[in-house]
Amino acid sequence: MIGGIINRIFRLNKKFSRNEAKNFRVAMGENEKVRRLEDFGNGFIHGLKPLRSLDLSQVDSFEKLLVQMSDTAFGARNLGEAFEVYTTMLKDPNCFIVGTFSGAMTMAKMGLVLCEMIDRGFLDAVVSTGALVMHGLVEDVGSAHFKYEPKWTDEELYEYGYNRVYDTIEVEKNLHSTGLILDKIWEDMDEQTPCCSFRLLEKVGEYLSKNEKGRGILKSAWQKKVPVYIPAFTDSELGLDFAIYNRIRQEQGKSPLRFDPFLDLEDYTRRIRQAKNTGIFTIGGGVPRNWSQQVGPYLEAVYRRFGEGNELNRFKYGIRICPEPVYWGGLSGCTYSEGVSWGKFVPKKEGGMWAEVLCDATIAWPILIKATIERFEREGFKRRRTLLPPG
Repeated sequence: MIGGIINRIFRLNKKFSRNEAKNFRVAMGENEKVRRLEDFGNGFIHGLKPLRSLDLSQVDSFEKLLVQMSDTAFGARNLGEAFEVYTTMLKDPNCFIVGTFSGAMTMAKMGLVLCEMIDRGFLDAVVSTGALVMHGLVEDVGSAHFKYEPKWTDEELYEYGYNRVYDTIEVEKNLHSTGLILDKIWEDMDEQTPCCSFRLLEKVGEYLSKNEKGRGILKSAWQKKVPVYIPAFTDSELGLDFAIYNRIRQEQGKSPLRFDPFLDLEDYTRRIRQAKNTGIFTIGGGVPRNWSQQVGPYLEAVYRRFGEGNELNRFKYGIRICPEPVYWGGLSGCTYSEGVSWGKFVPKKEGGMWAEVLCDATIAWPILIKATIERFEREGFKRRRTLLPPG
């Protein structure tokens, strides 16, 4: 404010010389440094990275597109940088990679993208919502999803047994018929042994491998020995089907199957603890994301209470594709930087690598995976996973 008053005085009284003006500023307590053009930086001398225009004439693959996008700005740069972080993560021979998935990705027809990741060894464990797995299972056994027509009201959809998810329809009959298949799959489960989500889904994956010709998430996971965890198991049609199945058993005079979610937690924790480095690839957020990330604080608490393992078990790498901004305050918008404060992620100054892409996953996810496939096929690189036996 003082500087503004002084400048007005100078403009009104042109008798002040330059030195007098400087002396006047010092007398007024201003003492500001006069910046000269030769003192300004040009970007390069301070190590700033120059940006480059996206030249589509030089793009003939998704790989080249994302490489160029990393030198642009905004969301394009985020996706380009995610590509570099993800390929680095995959090339780390000591990295155990967890994929977390939420949202209606299978109804949005992204299921085969996840299958591709599993089949190519891009994931060592999958953590998902039950809904995503269930809608994928509907597709795996031959049923279809449909495009929603806005001319239909939600009341009309209910009357005809059509369940709407955004712009897509799940047919109630699909869920019912898939539930009947699950009843048969779970018949030979040992009622004396408590089960958990990854054990139940192993049985489903085995069934699909033996009885269905097409590709599917659980089928690929069973064939590649990738565990699939559903932390909020009862919060889905899949969990409700399990509850119905237990009611059927009780009507038949059988004991219900016992479900213990802590078996999932401990199996997942064991795998993370045995890994030298860990990385996480997240679509969306919610329970799958947070359940996967909280393993660091959990193992830290185990170390403090019992002296077991190591104090720090943090993710070194992270990729997140989710449109939710930070200020909504939900788990989906939680940044990796925030996760550092919880002991979930290695800080960047200690070698941590993260990339966060604020975008609809149905746009960014397939582009990122296709670019990764192109790069690895061009380089002749195949990731070798370190298989850990179940606990």
